[in-house]
Amino acid sequence: MVVLKTTRELAAMRDAGRISARALRLAGEAVEPGVSTAEIDRIVRRYIEGEGATPSFLGYSGFPASACISVNEVVIHGIPHKGQILREGDIVSIDVGALYEGFHGDNAWTFACGDVSKEAQALMDATRESLFEGINAARPGNRVGDIGSAVQRYVEARGYSVVRDFVGHGVGAKLHEEPSVPNYGTPGRGVRLLPGMTLAIEPMINQGVHQVETLADGWSVVTADGKLSAHFEHSIAITPDGPVILTLPD
Repeated sequence: MVVLKTTRELAAMRDAGRISARALRLAGEAVEPGVSTAEIDRIVRRYIEGEGATPSFLGYSGFPASACISVNEVVIHGIPHKGQILREGDIVSIDVGALYEGFHGDNAWTFACGDVSKEAQALMDATRESLFEGINAARPGNRVGDIGSAVQRYVEARGYSVVRDFVGHGVGAKLHEEPSVPNYGTPGRGVRLLPGMTLAIEPMINQGVHQVETLADGWSVVTADGKLSAHFEHSIAITPDGPVILTLPD
């Protein structure tokens, strides 16, 4: 069931989104050669808890960390650990959620570690822009398929592929709510978008094939061909005047 949020609930979600966005910004600032992914996770947890919030991912279905940190060919759900040291040229996708006053903020960004290749930068740029193409399509009267189609058209025109096995979602009092929000689709199809809906739109875009595999840790999802992947995400609200991004740091 799709849950429409009240004005009060949207204000609470904006607060949760702000905490999540600030934690993500701090995480991105820590992305440098020689830094471990465990240290970045520590930064995220310390900030969120310092704001009186709870990391959305910590313990979620058994996930052992506060942030998902996915490097290079890891698409999503990478588990931070002390032995994973970032290197020059890595691309680092960080996914952060914060639960505050009963509501979640959920956002992700892919950061360059030092100087990255032109190919890696192009993938990140296209994925980031596809997120905003999807957000722009999230208007009252449109449908979920319009969001996915906007993302898909943008990245496929540039030679990239859309991950099919994992999708965006509604977000609110639960981290994952209805409806599912694929990053592919047909315009005019799917759930109709209404004011009060809150969605996490999150393109996961691969340099090569769209197929993915899950590693033996049960969490880390990697590209089937070992090529790079990028991931960007905002939580948004559908309003009568169009989409409003909830996960902004300021």
